[in-house]
This record gives sequence, structure tokens and C-alpha cells, in this order.
Amino acid sequence: MSESCLFVIGATHHTAPIGVREKLALGSESGFRQDLAGVSGLTEIAVLNTCNRIEFYGVGVDEGAADAVQAAYCARQRFDPAEFERIRVRLTGRDAALHLFEVASGLDSQLLGENEIFGQVKEAYAAAQSCGTTGAVLNRVFQKAFQAAKHVRTQTGISSGQVSVANVAVELATNIFGSLAGMRILVLGTGEIGEAAARAFRSRGAADLAVAGRRANRAAEVAGALGASTVLFDERDSRLADYDIVVCSTAAPAAVLGRSAIASAMRRRPARPLLLIDMAVPRDVEPEAAGLQNVFLYNLDDLARIAEENRSAREAEIARCRAILAHRADGLWRHVRPRLMAMAHPGPALAQPDPDPAGQAASP
Repeated sequence: MSESCLFVIGATHHTAPIGVREKLALGSESGFRQDLAGVSGLTEIAVLNTCNRIEFYGVGVDEGAADAVQAAYCARQRFDPAEFERIRVRLTGRDAALHLFEVASGLDSQLLGENEIFGQVKEAYAAAQSCGTTGAVLNRVFQKAFQAAKHVRTQTGISSGQVSVANVAVELATNIFGSLAGMRILVLGTGEIGEAAARAFRSRGAADLAVAGRRANRAAEVAGALGASTVLFDERDSRLADYDIVVCSTAAPAAVLGRSAIASAMRRRPARPLLLIDMAVPRDVEPEAAGLQNVFLYNLDDLARIAEENRSAREAEIARCRAILAHRADGLWRHVRPRLMAMAHPGPALAQPDPDPAGQAASP
């Protein structure tokens, strides 16, 4: 009997540095879903689009559907297919399910055991459900992934210690400046990562904290909950010299802080260092700013390297976690494979998704 194919295809931080991931990040998931609506043999699809990975979990009548998804993606991103072949992740069947289990659990993350990825996987699944692009197979695979992730997070020490992006950023600032009590801090971006960073800085004693975002009402909401002030997003260049630490985590398609604006700010504060923490992909700060006197710029990959110091306790749990997840993936596959084998004929084409007016990439 012919067998349909469960697959994952994509690229992650393991093989794609931040400069490449910027080119891989989808600017409009809804537009790509529309591209996939015409792919023959593709019956289910979910898109996981984060700072550290772009992955497509799908079901097709055969592996040709995965080939077509890859081709459509490279065409939309104008990314060299041969280069994508070199850096890609491509798994099928039980291995694809196990990969999702490890992703949702934080085992495949740049910051081992981090918690943000669990919410990002849930959001990706919810988005696919709302567009009608999941079915019996992906529904079960994702639901079992959530159960497995919750189990290893509560039953092992994979999430012990501080290695989240927000907490690593605060740890970095503390190492550079010592006490944060006298530091002036600006957070650009009010998504999940930006809000987490603002909370982390406040919890570590930052008294002078300001928040700026493209949506003034959202910035006011985040600032109000923390007792912080707000800055108009369009005034970020003119106000830059007022701050000692600037954390950037917007979903902008290009840099929101240019080298020239940073250089201008430093001329107004030549003796005072400026720490820029860029947690966005694509990057929010032009990399050339790192060459300016008294400017210290760290991006997402830099934060990951710093987090290595906190990995030892978690690494001891990796083998245990993987054994648990492998056992659960085996059980899932025993249930799912007969269903895939029973899909003797292609299902209907993917439903045309409703347009997504936001058209924004997922947060880091």
C-alpha cells in the first residue's frame, strides 16, 4: 500500500548564522500559504517562523510534496536552492515527529531549554489551524508534542538556570555596568521578547526604564504594567543619547537604528559607553555600529554564546530528555503511520488562507 509522508523541512541556527537567517525569515506567512495552496499533493502544512528557525511541517501524498514546498519557499525568498540544500533540515516520518518534540521542549534551541519556543510552536499551530491547513495527522503530532514538552520540562532539569534571551541580556548588562540602579534603559519593541526583557531589567533593579513601540497604545500598556515611561518610536534617534542600555526586539524588516544615528548620539555622550542588545532577526541595529568608540553591540548569536556558561546543569539532562521524547515519538508513530498508509489518494488542495493584514514575521 502506498504511504503518505509526514515531513519537516527548513533551516535553523545550527547551520545558518544570523546573516543567513535574516534572508530566510518570512516577511508574510499568509503570502507563503497562498503560494502553497497550489502545491499538488500537499494535504497539511504548518509554518514555524522564529528568530532561530524557519521550518515547514507537512503531510503530502509522497516526498515530492516536500520538494515542492522547498522550491516555493526558495522562490518567494529569492534564496539560492543549492545553498538551501546545504543548510537545510529535512526529516520524514517518526524522525520528523521527534524533531518537533525536541523543538517544543527546548532541546533544539540555541539557548538550551529556553521556554519561549514552546509558545512559538503553539502560535504556529494555532495559525495553521485558523487557516484550515492542518488535519488529522498534524493535529495529533502537534498535540502530542505539547504533551511531551510539558512532561520533560516538569520531570527533568532541562529548564533549570537562566538561559532565556531576556535574562541573558540582563546578565550581560550587569556584567558590564555592575548595578543597574543608576542606568537609563530603553526597550525598543513591545512583542513577547521586548516585554520579557523589560520585565527582566525591572526585576534586576533597573529604576529608569522606558519603552517604545510602533503601536503607542501597546507601548503604554507594557510601560504601565512596569511603572516605566514611554518614548515615541519615531523619536528613537533623537533620544538615543539619553540612554545607557538599549534593547532592540522589533519585527521590522530592516534596521531601526542606523550607524549614523548612533554615531550622532555618541558625539553627545563621548565619555559614556552605550550598550546595544539586538535580539531581533532581521537585526534592528546596523552591524557597522560595533566599530564606534564606546559602543558595545551584541546580537542574538552573541547572547547564545554567553549563555553557554549556564548550560552545564541542563546538558546533564539532555540524554534523559531525549530518551523520554524518543519513547513518546515511537508511540505516536505507531498510531500515525497506519493512518498515513491508509491515505491512498491525494486529499483536496490546501484551503486558500484568509489574508493576514499584519503580514509580520513571528517574534524572537
